[in-house]
Amino acid sequence: MQAEFQNRNVRFDPDSLLEEYGDYLFRYALVRVRNRDVAEDMVQETLLAAVRGKEQYRGQASVRTWLVGIVKHKILDYFRKRQREHSFDATSSEASAGNDLFDSSGKWKTFPSHWSESPAKLLEKKEFWEKFESCMTQMPERLANIFGLRELDGLETAEICKILDISTTNLHVMLYRARMRLARCLDANWFEREQRKKGK
Repeated sequence: MQAEFQNRNVRFDPDSLLEEYGDYLFRYALVRVRNRDVAEDMVQETLLAAVRGKEQYRGQASVRTWLVGIVKHKILDYFRKRQREHSFDATSSEASAGNDLFDSSGKWKTFPSHWSESPAKLLEKKEFWEKFESCMTQMPERLANIFGLRELDGLETAEICKILDISTTNLHVMLYRARMRLARCLDANWFEREQRKKGK
């Protein structure tokens, strides 16, 4: 890793990492924890952990991807500490209402056709990320947290349920709610606009 940074004329220290990756990491953390102070602390902890653990970097992924992996662990630790602060009561009837859209694990059966790019590619676009961030902040905090753990962090159902102390049924219901809210918001604020642009 040191060689990579030397080639790019970047010093391997927290200040240099903050300048190059700080904004991205902050926005990633802020979407997840919805608290600027907490997000800033996570970024600082992530950069310090990266410097201390630089020998663990093997160059198999980009530096940014490596740093995101570290901040994800910070986010999971944050949620674990808060897991008992809120309780939820979600009904299975609402989950069944989405069976035509999602499978038994809560994933899209058929990805909306006008969402022509994968979520990973879309999130690389700064303008889309801004709309995504706005939609996430409009969502109830618990729904946004669950969506993030599943879709951004890639956690399995059992692990999310353990972290948040909820049942599988409640998780699927809340994932349904989160995906529907996000889909409606992105449709209105991104995809419809992009289609209008293409139609011009």
